Amino acid sequence: MKKLYRSQENKVIAGILGGIGEYFEIDPVVIRVLFIFVAFATGLLPFVVAYIVALFIVPKHPKTSN
Repeated sequence: MKKLYRSQENKVIAGILGGIGEYFEIDPVVIRVLFIFVAFATGLLPFVVAYIVALFIVPKHPKTSN
């Protein structure tokens, strides 16, 4: 079962959007562009609040040992 984690490789601020991109197997840049476009088109504040909430809810990706 796939789980949503904050990305450690594709992070700009906290890795939330990078993790969403990895989860859906989409380039994280596309997710970031869509997030920014929709945020400015509908109002910035709800998306900022949602990102902050996701920061506390979505766990960091666990370290994998080789």
